[in-house]
Amino acid sequence: MNDNQRGGLFMIAAMAGFAIEDMFLKTAAQQVPVGQILMIFGTGGAIGFAILAKRQGARLLNSEILSRAILMRAMFEVMGRLFFTLALALTPLSSVSAILQATPLVVVAGAALFFGEKVGWRRWSAITAGFVGVLVVLRPGMDGFTPLSVLAVLGMLGFAGRDLATRAAAKTLSNLTLGVYGFAVLVPTGAALLAWTGGAVVPDARSGFALAAGTLVGIAAYFALTVAMRTGEVSLVTPFRYTRLLFALILSVLVFAERPDAATLLGSAIIVGSGIYTLLRGRKAR
Repeated sequence: MNDNQRGGLFMIAAMAGFAIEDMFLKTAAQQVPVGQILMIFGTGGAIGFAILAKRQGARLLNSEILSRAILMRAMFEVMGRLFFTLALALTPLSSVSAILQATPLVVVAGAALFFGEKVGWRRWSAITAGFVGVLVVLRPGMDGFTPLSVLAVLGMLGFAGRDLATRAAAKTLSNLTLGVYGFAVLVPTGAALLAWTGGAVVPDARSGFALAAGTLVGIAAYFALTVAMRTGEVSLVTPFRYTRLLFALILSVLVFAERPDAATLLGSAIIVGSGIYTLLRGRKAR
């Protein structure tokens, strides 16, 4: 097995892990307030990543954490995780996962607009098609439109902003160190949301297990993602990110008895097709 195949397998494992994490957090949200979920998830993730970072000799304290890029990254991390978790709690897993797949398209568009990266008309056309796919999933102005689905769009934009800010961050900060602070900012965010909404609860056995399992699986998935991105060619490994949608659709049907309709499936296909074409076209252009 060569590096590209190994990297692809790690990426598939990471995407399966993220889909399972989403399933567990959605399950916990049936009883536990979102603010409380963010606090518990953020604390567990920060501790887990701190342990991994120390094991690999990464520095946790670095003056670069106060740089503009890192502060922007923290802001977008909060936006992405807050709205994405709200979307998980309030809307179907299948549609949330479909909209999330547009993140790489927004990152490519943002890199062209803010970092001056060259994006040809073919990739711009694919990006536009991907955004059309998001609209197909959302169905604004139609009977199937759910206003709460906008939460998933805001979450997706937050994650895209986080990824763009990460590209601008100092190279002295490791991915694991960034993970520590990315999870840590969720704790005060969750506390503020919980103070506003109230209703903290003692999780029952089912919700407690879901929170613990979601946190552990999320850490493992992030670690697998890091290994994947450092194994093989990025342009060949990255398209496997879209397997997350496949896993999410399977879990949405088996666990939550969802029945994604034709518009959701069509929009998902457009988004994934546009994303894969954009990535492969970018590789060819380079």
